[in-house]
Amino acid sequence: MQVQQDGGAAAPGEATPGPAESSPARGAKAGGRLANRRAIIAWCFYDWANSAFPTVIVTFVFAAYYTQVLAPDPETGTGQWGLAMSLSGIAIAILAPILGAVADQGGRRKPWIAVFSLLCIASGAGLWFAEPDPSWALFALVLAALANLAFEIGTVFYNAMLPEVAPARLWGRVSGWAWSLGYAGGLACLVLTLVLFVQPAEPLLGLDKANSEHVRIAGPFVALWFLAFALPMFLFTPDRTGSGMPVGRAIVQGLSALRHSLAKLPKQGVVLRYLIARMFYTDGLNTLFAFGGIYAAGSFGMDFTEILVFGILLNVTSGLGAFAFAWVDDWIGPKRTILIAVGALTLLGGAILLIETKLWFYILGSAIGIFIGPAQSASRTLMARLAPAKVRTEMFGLYALSGKVTAFMGPAAVGGITVLTGSQRWGMTAILVLFVVGFVLLLPLKEPPPDPDGAPPLV
Repeated sequence: MQVQQDGGAAAPGEATPGPAESSPARGAKAGGRLANRRAIIAWCFYDWANSAFPTVIVTFVFAAYYTQVLAPDPETGTGQWGLAMSLSGIAIAILAPILGAVADQGGRRKPWIAVFSLLCIASGAGLWFAEPDPSWALFALVLAALANLAFEIGTVFYNAMLPEVAPARLWGRVSGWAWSLGYAGGLACLVLTLVLFVQPAEPLLGLDKANSEHVRIAGPFVALWFLAFALPMFLFTPDRTGSGMPVGRAIVQGLSALRHSLAKLPKQGVVLRYLIARMFYTDGLNTLFAFGGIYAAGSFGMDFTEILVFGILLNVTSGLGAFAFAWVDDWIGPKRTILIAVGALTLLGGAILLIETKLWFYILGSAIGIFIGPAQSASRTLMARLAPAKVRTEMFGLYALSGKVTAFMGPAAVGGITVLTGSQRWGMTAILVLFVVGFVLLLPLKEPPPDPDGAPPLV
């Protein structure tokens, strides 16, 4: 007997649909699941696409090229590169909430992602023209800072898509899978850049090493990588329906909504507490990334090759951690996942300040990587749960702000303590303090249920 959707049996005398008749409905349902799965995979691969930029350009290849070739000396170059990224970070902190609020009025997010992705791609590709001459230094800094700005702003709109890409019960897994793909994509692009261009005596395409073409090619190569692997998200991941609001009105309405949200934020204890807690532990993570290589070189005498190997190893374990903890996120919730990760980072970070050998540095450093990924991916999930649906992009703009507004604090503390004590180990304890403060602030936070429209309103 065929059961209808309302639970009643087919009426007497009515033909009961057979397998052939019911298969289109089942086929449509299966097709819907397939389309949804394709949309999720395509969304995740945007992380694979754009992570090549911070890994290859900001952290390893082009940053080293600037400090060692374009700058007057490595110390001056490090300072100039750091200043350019800091100014970029300030611009991100200002623009992210504003543009997020405007986007919420317009409805759609993919056009914003497209604009800032293309800006990052074009700016990154332009780094090819930064020839090994100090006269190109300012050009390189401006393009790198502009590309970094575009990368971060684009990520705001991308993150805000998570609650609509996947059902709420899968937010943790999808966020974790995407984050792990990001680590894998950045690492894959870095390895290919080194193997195909930087390392060989005869680089691919006959590039002229005397003119640093084998290093400068990193910009166009990352740009092509970003463009190619970002396309599936634009083709297969659906976007919200546009509101049809004119651009001028969307800007006015967005700014008004942002002012309203900021005015009400002090009363929204849960969201405010989370943003402040994230501000501290994210500053700890960013400072760890910034000073990890410096600490390895200064305290353990590791050379550039050893630091590069360690960086690759750290990316591998961070990606594996984000992937493995994706299920934990959905099982126990993102808040508890973050607490586990930050707690483990504090304990392992303390241990790494006590050991003396390179072997233990590699072991404990790899273990730290396992918890870096979950701390980042679960943070995105928790913001998705806390953000009211109507202002979700705006909230992710504030989320970006919380990751940038105190970016100076950790590096300043590490540098200051190191100078005062004459010890890198004592200086690095500042990172542990940031982790502890973030942990304590996050601990009493009440996490809402994983309902896509159940986040508390900003009232």
